Amino acid sequence: MNRKNIEEILEKIGSADVPPDVHKIAEEVSTDFSKILMQTRKQHILWELIMRSPIVKLAVAAIVIIACVIGLSLWRTTGSGIALADVLARIEKVKAFRCQWSEKMTGEDLNKKPYSSESRGTFLISQEYGWKTIFEDLDPNGGKSTSELYRLPDKKTMVSVLHKQKKYSREEFDDRWAQEFWKSDNDPRTVTKRILECKHESLGRSTIDGIEVEGFQSNDPNCLGYPRDKVKVDVKMWADIKTRLPVRYEFTRAYYDQMGDKIIDREHFVMHDFQWDIPVDAAEFEPVIPDDYTGTVVKFPSHITEEIAIQGLKLGVELFGNYPDPERFRNFSTVLQSALKKSETSAAMRLKEELKGLSEDDKAQRLSDATLPIRCLVRFYMVLERWDKKDPAHYVKIVSPKDTDKVLMRWKVSDNEYRVIYGDLHVETVTKEKLAELEAALPK
Repeated sequence: MNRKNIEEILEKIGSADVPPDVHKIAEEVSTDFSKILMQTRKQHILWELIMRSPIVKLAVAAIVIIACVIGLSLWRTTGSGIALADVLARIEKVKAFRCQWSEKMTGEDLNKKPYSSESRGTFLISQEYGWKTIFEDLDPNGGKSTSELYRLPDKKTMVSVLHKQKKYSREEFDDRWAQEFWKSDNDPRTVTKRILECKHESLGRSTIDGIEVEGFQSNDPNCLGYPRDKVKVDVKMWADIKTRLPVRYEFTRAYYDQMGDKIIDREHFVMHDFQWDIPVDAAEFEPVIPDDYTGTVVKFPSHITEEIAIQGLKLGVELFGNYPDPERFRNFSTVLQSALKKSETSAAMRLKEELKGLSEDDKAQRLSDATLPIRCLVRFYMVLERWDKKDPAHYVKIVSPKDTDKVLMRWKVSDNEYRVIYGDLHVETVTKEKLAELEAALPK
């Protein structure tokens, strides 16, 4: 059977657009058909009839090909019902959308005291203008405080406005942050793409808010951009059967301590009530800051380097007496104020004394400028961990400046090499085997 025969069969099947994989299967069938029959001639009574009859041979091959076409068609249109690739393609065509979100968090603060928080709000996301997020932080007594967050990638700027405190902050961030800004954990495009790339399973069909949907689930931390050994996740999404657009997302994340045996933070996040392909205006993405609000401007370096991260570690010792945790300091303002208030190092006392005579505006700006290296350290570590996947680790809780030969922080630079910052802040590149020796020698 030659290619012309195969094409004729496919045309008679009635498929105007036969996938390449079906052509491949058809060619393999025509090439191997005789061999298979020869190998099994003793088990098949009809072998001689089939081998002598080109018509029968052609018919059998056609049946196999038809089965392949039907099978592929069913795979694309039934079973899970929706192909995630179709959902992603549909989302990427959307210019702007709005949705509601809610978040609940529980865990321990720096003093190992339990805490809980609950918030909700709205996302307004435009491919042209950026993000606008409205927050409502709820307190146990039924009250709430409202704030806004603007992410403006084209301007390399992020602006937050806190209405209850009458404060604002403007961050002019580095090149890498701008490059990755669209890859937010809460962006449906990013999350759907990650689910597609990770191991996932169908949740079957169900109904949400009167809409027939198909659900998908993944427990791969890469869905949310996290390393596998520090967080457990449960990611679910449901898409409309008809429109192929998401209807609901649910993320549950459990963050573990450095040893990996205790949950220190747990988060449950939901996106729902999507409005797709809505009209938006540039003015909706312009922050409105009342005249009586005080604020700060944080200007990050264009490139956050290893040297700048080391400056952040050094400053942490000067201000707090120990190395700052690049993961816990991600909630920077809250952690910083708490740590600085308790610290009695000479550098902390000088800074607190300097802040006393300043206005609220100037005080906030001075504090922001003085602690910028620590902010840079946080971003440096986050890039290594979540974007570059460099397998970073730190031991700031057990290593001090006196531990000159102990590993304080490390990350991968090649398949067999790691960059290591030691307790006295000198840096070396070591082999994987040498790193294993160094980490084995760490205090337990």
